[in-house]
Amino acid sequence: MADPVTYGLHAVRVLLSRNPGRVRRVLLAGGREAGRHAEIRMLAERAGVNVATAADAELDKLAEGGRHQGVVAQITPRSSDPETQLEEALESSVGPPLLLVLDGVQDPHNLGACLRSADAAGACAVIVPRDRAAGLTPVVRKVAAGAAETVPLVSVVNLARTLRDLKDRGIWLVGTDDTASSALYEADLAGPLALVMGSEGEGMRRLTRECCDQLVSIPMAGTVESLNVSVAAGVALFEAVRQRRRAEK
Repeated sequence: MADPVTYGLHAVRVLLSRNPGRVRRVLLAGGREAGRHAEIRMLAERAGVNVATAADAELDKLAEGGRHQGVVAQITPRSSDPETQLEEALESSVGPPLLLVLDGVQDPHNLGACLRSADAAGACAVIVPRDRAAGLTPVVRKVAAGAAETVPLVSVVNLARTLRDLKDRGIWLVGTDDTASSALYEADLAGPLALVMGSEGEGMRRLTRECCDQLVSIPMAGTVESLNVSVAAGVALFEAVRQRRRAEK
C-alpha cells in the first residue's frame, strides 16, 4: 500500500513545522525553488527529511488530481487500530478530553473543515464510522490544512459501541439536534466531553442519538433552519473552549 500523502503549500508547511517526524519525503515540482517552496525545502532539510524534484504529472497522480501547488509530502500512516488510536489520544489529552464525533459526514470538504476546527479547539481526536462516511483522503488532508496530521481521525466499525465505551470512561456525550429543547449555551461543556454531530442531510442515526447523554440545539436567529455541519462543529467546539477557559479562572 502506498504511503498516504498531504499536499498544498500551507498543509505541508504546517506538517513540517509541527510534526516533521511523520514526513517520509517531500516532492517539489521542478523549477519552483523560490518563496514558500524554498521555505518548505528549508524546513524539510532542517528536519532531515528527504526532498526530491518531481514532474507535475507525478504530483497530480499522488494528489489524485487535487490542487497540490507544486508540493506533496509522503507521510507515515498512523496505527490502523481504532482502539489504540483512541487510547493514545485520550492519554495525550491535557485537561478534560474533548472529542468530536461525526456520524456519517460524507463530504470530504466538510470533514476537512471539521478536522481544522477540532485542531484549533484543542480536541484530542475526531471519531467517525468506517462505513458510509468520508475517510482520510488527500482532499480531506488538503482542506484540513495540516490538522489531519495533528488530530487523529479514528474510524470505528461500530460507532454506538464506541460511544458507550466513552460513557464508561466518564465522558459526557452531547449531541446536536435542531429539534432539541435545550440550547447549546445552557449545556455544561467544561468536563470530559464528546460533541456528536449528525450527517449533512439526515442528522444523527437513531442508535447514535440514543447514546447521547444530552441533546442540544444551536439557536438560530435568521431564516435558515440549520448550519453546515462543519460550521456547527466549530460553534459547538468553541463554546466548549469558552466554558473550559472560564472554569480555569
